[in-house]
Amino acid sequence: MCPGQGAQRVGMGKDLAQRFPAARDTFGVIDETLGVPLSRIMWEGPEDELTLTHNAQPAILAHTAAVLAVIADRLDTPAAGAGHSLGEYSAHVAARTLTVADAARLVRRRGELMLAAGQARPGAMAAVLGLATADVEVACNEASGSGGVAVAANLNAPDQTVISGDPAAVAAAGEGCKSRGAQRVIPLKVSGAFHSPLMAPAVDGLLEALLAATFADPVFPIIANASGRSVQTGVDAKRLLADQLTAPVRWVACMRTAAQMAPDAIFVEAGPGNVLSGLLKRIVPGAKAVAVGTADEVEAFLA
Repeated sequence: MCPGQGAQRVGMGKDLAQRFPAARDTFGVIDETLGVPLSRIMWEGPEDELTLTHNAQPAILAHTAAVLAVIADRLDTPAAGAGHSLGEYSAHVAARTLTVADAARLVRRRGELMLAAGQARPGAMAAVLGLATADVEVACNEASGSGGVAVAANLNAPDQTVISGDPAAVAAAGEGCKSRGAQRVIPLKVSGAFHSPLMAPAVDGLLEALLAATFADPVFPIIANASGRSVQTGVDAKRLLADQLTAPVRWVACMRTAAQMAPDAIFVEAGPGNVLSGLLKRIVPGAKAVAVGTADEVEAFLA
């Protein structure tokens, strides 16, 4: 499991670079590929610069790729992989669909295009807690209209959904969720309405970048956000990564598919934080998960 945007924090990955040469080399490759001192931004900030979409996305990929570079031999060949939003690119690095350098270029471009789409048509996102996704979707449908559009964008857990769209419609949908019994509706600090129709202007540019990149067939299946089903070929991976910009992140379906493919698997969250491990336990009760993101966690995993 590879985390997505929101997992970034100043200092991320610095301990990995200090302790593991393979991690340090990975950060170096990404810095050189992008032509920007991304690792310095990751380790020293400032936070405002790190959280910019076109920095945060490659930073999270870099952290995950650095972890994978250290633990790859211990992982052997996983039964499947999945990543949340931009984390799907990290998962394709793990499955050798993409090189680290190509993935970094794509994610940087993706972040630039998403930022531009958000500036052209400002959007909003909010996390809805304690309400079934079906009820959230009804609230979004009711709120969409002349005031804009609101959609269920991240289906993170049976009782946790992120809504996305035009600010007025998202606010109205949030009120509709509260009236249906949502425990909380939390506005998110984002630069656009990700995984909604507002990201449509970014699709052509991303598709152009994807088509120009070299994609191998993954050495193990990657479960796509846009479909909730496994991807077996590089051609399909490109199409689904383009679809992902405007489609919801079907994380519940992804995790249930993974659990069906490997019922007794240990889920390894590679990268910053442990959010996905927490979501997994609410989606697949009894599933075993381990977060591997810090140098100490890597050493414990390898022991």
